[in-house]
Amino acid sequence: MNKMPGEGFLKTKDVMKPEMIGKEVMLRGWVYRKRHIGAKIFIVLRDSEGIIQCLVVKNEVDEKTWEEAEKITRESSFMVKGIVREDPRAPGGYELKVTWLRIVGLSDVFPIRGGEGIDYLLDKRHLWIRSRKLTAIMKIKHSVLKAAREYLVRNGWWEVTPPIITASACEGGATLFEMKYFDRKAYLSQSAQLYLEALIFSLEKVWSLTPSFRAEKSRTRRHLAEYWHLELEGAWYHMEDMMKVSEELVSYIVKRVLEERSEELEFLKRDKVMLERALEIPYPRIKYDEAIEILQRKGFRIEWGEDLGADEERALTEEFETPFFITHFPKQIKAFYMKLDPQRPDVVLGFDMLAPEGYGEIIGGSEREDSYEKLLQRIHELGLDPKEYEWYLDLRRYGSVPHSGFGLGVERLVMWISGIDHIRDTIPFPRFRERVYP
Repeated sequence: MNKMPGEGFLKTKDVMKPEMIGKEVMLRGWVYRKRHIGAKIFIVLRDSEGIIQCLVVKNEVDEKTWEEAEKITRESSFMVKGIVREDPRAPGGYELKVTWLRIVGLSDVFPIRGGEGIDYLLDKRHLWIRSRKLTAIMKIKHSVLKAAREYLVRNGWWEVTPPIITASACEGGATLFEMKYFDRKAYLSQSAQLYLEALIFSLEKVWSLTPSFRAEKSRTRRHLAEYWHLELEGAWYHMEDMMKVSEELVSYIVKRVLEERSEELEFLKRDKVMLERALEIPYPRIKYDEAIEILQRKGFRIEWGEDLGADEERALTEEFETPFFITHFPKQIKAFYMKLDPQRPDVVLGFDMLAPEGYGEIIGGSEREDSYEKLLQRIHELGLDPKEYEWYLDLRRYGSVPHSGFGLGVERLVMWISGIDHIRDTIPFPRFRERVYP
């Protein structure tokens, strides 16, 4: 055991089982905690699957092992060999009685000791990412993405790879990151939607998972400048068809997270009953008109035609215990590509899905305008340059079909499912106003 073996190491979750009691195993990981009490040293090992206490007794190990155990520091990497024991006092109820231990990478004094402020932890994000809280959230996010892919593949959707450098804005230019692209102006994408629309004419049902960028000045608990965007676009889909897809997708994701990440949800103290309510579909639906009436009854000074902000969305979520839809928004607060309601042309055939418990919007979607003339008219109405959208207008010239789509903010969904209070912890290295480090 003088050099690192290539095989034979187990994970903490593999040894913390009744059938492993009394067996000799090898583990490797990092020091999560350490206590030295007389002739005993307690080292809590952390790996990607959890933690386990390792007990080193001075007169029961060789001199080298004891020296290593004395020297080892928090966050040092190490290898250990020992006998699995049951101990209700230990974290998780199991302990490793150490017979051999070697340091792999001795850590300097770890700069995070507990009690530090948010800005400090963000500056040390490359180290704070090791915390059990962030590890649990990253695992939940993994299951969210895996479940989304499972649902979409099983239901006949094609994954595609649209660009994130664009020549024009998808939803207006106020919150775009402008960049120099060789000798011309370009932008970081806010949405893959327009490109997905081009692909439905061959593949019919497409989706993508891409980074999206929004240069918003807001620094709230649910805003990021860079986030992951899961977007769908389907030929022949009307608004109600796409709403059905969105609620099925969210319900399936929640179901899979509950199945796969129960331990992580418990660690985060997430109320799983609230998530279980999201398994039942269809979700409630209200129109924008009704939403305004509810808000006015609650004392909000908001008039028809105004957009819903975070406070308004939070108030609306108090009315529901599951995700729910708001539909038929005024056309002036929505994007140019949304189809106007033929029965009421002052509103669009658009929808938002809001998560309960104050989390607000997690999905935004609509039926798209499929008429060349009407789309061109909307572009003019909003003062956009038709030349920048010539290729997009071409999609209406050559075999246009009814179609709909939506975008899901992955981090907002993870934030709600995890039950955490800020979106910055749903992404390894958050990007928002005035912060690009590390």
